Amino acid sequence: MTPFSANPAPTTVLVGVDLGLPHFDSELEELGLLAETAGLEPVGRVTAKRKAPDAALFVGSGKAEEIKALAEQTGASEILFDQALSPAQQRNLERFMERPVNDRTLLILEIFAQRARSHEGKLQVELARLQYLSTRLVRRWTHLERQRGGIGARGGPGETQIELDRRMIGDAIKRTKERLEKVKRQRNTQRRQRERRDTYNVSLVGYTNAGKSTLFNALVKARAYAANQLFATLDTTTRELYLAEAGRSVALSDTVGFIRDLPHNLIDAFQATLHEAAEADLLLHVVDASNPHWMEQVDEVQRVLREIGADGVAQLLVFNKLDAVPAGQRPRRKVDTFEIEGAQVPRVFVSSLTGAGLPELRGLLAEAAQQDGRGVVHNAPADLQETEE
Repeated sequence: MTPFSANPAPTTVLVGVDLGLPHFDSELEELGLLAETAGLEPVGRVTAKRKAPDAALFVGSGKAEEIKALAEQTGASEILFDQALSPAQQRNLERFMERPVNDRTLLILEIFAQRARSHEGKLQVELARLQYLSTRLVRRWTHLERQRGGIGARGGPGETQIELDRRMIGDAIKRTKERLEKVKRQRNTQRRQRERRDTYNVSLVGYTNAGKSTLFNALVKARAYAANQLFATLDTTTRELYLAEAGRSVALSDTVGFIRDLPHNLIDAFQATLHEAAEADLLLHVVDASNPHWMEQVDEVQRVLREIGADGVAQLLVFNKLDAVPAGQRPRRKVDTFEIEGAQVPRVFVSSLTGAGLPELRGLLAEAAQQDGRGVVHNAPADLQETEE
């Protein structure tokens, strides 16, 4: 299934439904960025408010009519929902809209498929894609309904084909899992080798597009891919970072960014990659200081860290993109502390582009690497309490 490649410049109507949950994106800004990252052009936006999703059309028939009318008016080639749709809802909406309907889950999978570079990354994306498709096989055989009166007709060719397809996808999932397990064993071997060398491991984590790769490049002078777009980095990159202040080196890893409503099968599929964070001695939690929703993004990262078992790893908050913060709103101190889930965590303000705050960050990293007990970071020392201009 290649929903985004049939048209060289596909256009889409974005749809978001406020179900009363926190962090509803009323402007559909993030969905729009995701769509653009995947090569789609948003030409319309529709929001709705419901107590619960409609079982058949998710938005209900009245709102579905409004979306269809807008799609026809703008000539949109497809509809894109900000929430995950069930296979039945997706099928019903496509019949009603008379055009492809996709959801946030498939959109993220598409972006991951475009961006994965390493063998492991490609395997992880393929596994997540297969798991997603396995629940939607019925969509591929709707043409048989006209021939046999419905997919559920016993003994019909649709049922046979679906069962064959399900078996093929099941076999593909099994093979992909086996190949991923082999890659994971290789990773564990490499990790044990680092541990034998008593390497102090630091992992960059954070919401997507917080500037992790730019910070990574600024610290280790590497050339990891960095761009102002969502999910620029999918594959973990590890480099040695020498800290003259501590007289030793640490292993610094750049990892995939987190995002709201990251599909669970992607979290499962990327377990080997995210394992870098769970087994690190210290997490550099990178935050986009210029984003007005940074607190919500911090909460989302913390949620994913709990999900992958990394919530017990010590953190150092790095508020990045200081250069994009208006001068009058910049903090007086480059280093202070910030409360996360009841604990005071050191926080440093930096600009990966201009280099502001990087010496203070290196100082905090050196202090962490020198502490007794792995991964323990104390409050910032007084001599690092510098003021912003």
